[in-house]
Amino acid sequence: MTNRIALVLGVLITGFVMVDMLLFGTEHVVFIGKKLLDLIEWLSFWR
Repeated sequence: MTNRIALVLGVLITGFVMVDMLLFGTEHVVFIGKKLLDLIEWLSFWR
């Protein structure tokens, strides 16, 4: 993974979290965090 790709992914994830917090409040951040951890675990299966 190049630095450019990592930076873009970081900005996208941060942006999505900020939009979610502005539109729906902070309650959904825990749900998104749990789903992100599930996604990381699922992706590590393919490695």
